[in-house]
Amino acid sequence: MPPFASGLLVLTAPLPALPRRAAGLVAAAAGLVAGPLYVHLQPGLRLGGPAAGPAAPPAGPALLRALAALYTAAAARRGLDLRVLLGPGRRLARQPRVLLAAAAEAPGPPEPVQLGLQRLAAAAYGCPPSLPAMLLGEDTAGGDPEGDPEQDPEAALPEFLDVAVGGTFDRLHGAHRLLLSACCLLARRRLLAGVADGELLRHKVLPELIEPYELRAAKLREFLEDVKPSLCYDIVPLADPFGPSVTDPDLQCLVVSEETHRGGEAVNKKRLENGLPELALYEIQLMKDPEHSQNEEEKISSSSLRQRLLGTLLQPPRRDPALALRPYVIGLTGGTGSGKTSMAKLLGQLGAFVIDADQLGHAVYAPGGPAYEPVVAAFGAEILNKDGTINRKVLGAKVFGNQEQLKRLTDIVWPKIAQMVKEKVREADAQGKAVCVLDAAVLLEAGWQDMVHEVWTAIIPEEEAVRRIVARDGLTEEAARRRLQSQMSNRQRVEQSQVVLCSLWEPEITRQQVHKAWDLLQQRLSPEPGP
Repeated sequence: MPPFASGLLVLTAPLPALPRRAAGLVAAAAGLVAGPLYVHLQPGLRLGGPAAGPAAPPAGPALLRALAALYTAAAARRGLDLRVLLGPGRRLARQPRVLLAAAAEAPGPPEPVQLGLQRLAAAAYGCPPSLPAMLLGEDTAGGDPEGDPEQDPEAALPEFLDVAVGGTFDRLHGAHRLLLSACCLLARRRLLAGVADGELLRHKVLPELIEPYELRAAKLREFLEDVKPSLCYDIVPLADPFGPSVTDPDLQCLVVSEETHRGGEAVNKKRLENGLPELALYEIQLMKDPEHSQNEEEKISSSSLRQRLLGTLLQPPRRDPALALRPYVIGLTGGTGSGKTSMAKLLGQLGAFVIDADQLGHAVYAPGGPAYEPVVAAFGAEILNKDGTINRKVLGAKVFGNQEQLKRLTDIVWPKIAQMVKEKVREADAQGKAVCVLDAAVLLEAGWQDMVHEVWTAIIPEEEAVRRIVARDGLTEEAARRRLQSQMSNRQRVEQSQVVLCSLWEPEITRQQVHKAWDLLQQRLSPEPGP
């Protein structure tokens, strides 16, 4: 873990030189700062010379290229919260704990440079004058301190009073930050940021893992107000693809990417229909993800970040003193067609003791089983076959669509199954098994999460679940949808889960997720090394 919780890196070289040096600079700073890592760009500043006031970097194509290089370098350091500042003027949201500068940009004795860093940070961002200041070494192979002579240092970006941008802005990543930084450079007065919500999220990859609107909007505001505090920021939820961009008469520019350019054209068509002038469309190039894997997009995207969350711990495990620490019990749940059973088999192959709640459910109904007599007494002999076994289809017809009767049945059956699960856990303990997996579709509905340390949920988009149910069970699409709608939703399950898995992609991808989840579980269960 880096020693400092946050830091401010001051870079003073010409902007055209930064793209070639960004990776080395960010890597060196990331070794010291956990995040956020703020970056102050002030070309030509002599930190070891006479005191000089803070100034914003010149807004031009060279700055955009430098920003793209820095945010791309940060993307290779997963989890690094990089914020390149575009104008001083307020205290930062997270007070820096260390000040950094590139040693290559500050020749001579370190003491005057360190003093210059402290003065600059105090004047620009209200930092305490006693913050530690350090000089960074970097890998400068191939670097050019004089920059690229082909770039025009005098080139400037267009300016607009009011600028608009839209997006999901989930888990604010480098491509978002570049897009938003371009908006800040183009706007002189106001930035209107529309944040997709509601139905606009429905067809996103893994929508259940998208952060709540309130959290996304709060992170967006903190970033923007850190980066350029002089602007006014309107952050609004988007319930449709257009939002206020087609009704706001003050807007002059819409910032888009090559993916969303056609959407920008649709905005302008609507504005003309509404009697408003077209917006200038300013296009930002997509950023390539240097770390993307087989089933992820080549560009930096929130979808890829959400996919990387699969198999990881999303919230802390339950701490219940009444629950024995060994064997460690995983409750694996998921809707029909989610791939849960295949995942349970994979976990069994990795060494888990698998408890199949569905099998136990059949056992409790069998003659002599713990639920047999109570169920017959509650629902009558007409639910019996000629051989005395319970006809599950007849029983199902009695409770289907009748919540009172269904509750009457589950109040009998679920506690009996839970008791059998506890017996199986004791059996696993006697066999010396360290991990049990309770494979149970109704884990959460039955309240069995109290018997497990972690809930793992398998999810699948509804359309894919419908396709699988139709192919496997021979149901109509309508019947398959009714079955899914009678179950707990993916989002409801995810909210109560420690780990989420998804079988949407090839079986090998599912296998990799399960192995990743198992390996991380083993790390959690390993005793912490002593001092």
